[in-house]
Amino acid sequence: MIKFLITLSLIAFISGCSSKNAFNKFNITKEQERGVSSLLSSRIISNNGDIDGVISAIYLNEIYPDSYNNNEYFFVYIFLKNKKEMHDSKRFDKLELSLKLNNELPIKIKQLPNKNKFSHLTFIKSDWNKYYLVAFKKQAEKSISLVLESGQSSSDSLIYQKGK
Repeated sequence: MIKFLITLSLIAFISGCSSKNAFNKFNITKEQERGVSSLLSSRIISNNGDIDGVISAIYLNEIYPDSYNNNEYFFVYIFLKNKKEMHDSKRFDKLELSLKLNNELPIKIKQLPNKNKFSHLTFIKSDWNKYYLVAFKKQAEKSISLVLESGQSSSDSLIYQKGK
């Protein structure tokens, strides 16, 4: 009888928790939920295997399809041990970092302040990160690959599937 009551109690306890997920514990908007699920990160590794930093990106076309639909838009934040600037397509002479989408350079890069209109999509805010809005030409492929490169280091590909 005691084994039956213990088993019944365990079953009731376990089944009472099964309808909840991690997002039930947070008070977040649909955009924040989509931002968290779209967030991809990668370490930036040098040619000799050292970690130079971290890149994180959110694919804005999936979060705001009405506003960001004529090109491919990303909210990117980067932490680097050594200060480097993102490649600006108008200044090819100062190519320290380049962000490529399917091997193509961006058409627009805008550095953002630490608190910006996309800050609410992530729960990570740091004075050490650099924040960017990056636009690329519209890609026909359903799978797009974002990579950060410099002469001595690169990140893994951040692969997004369009039109989920």
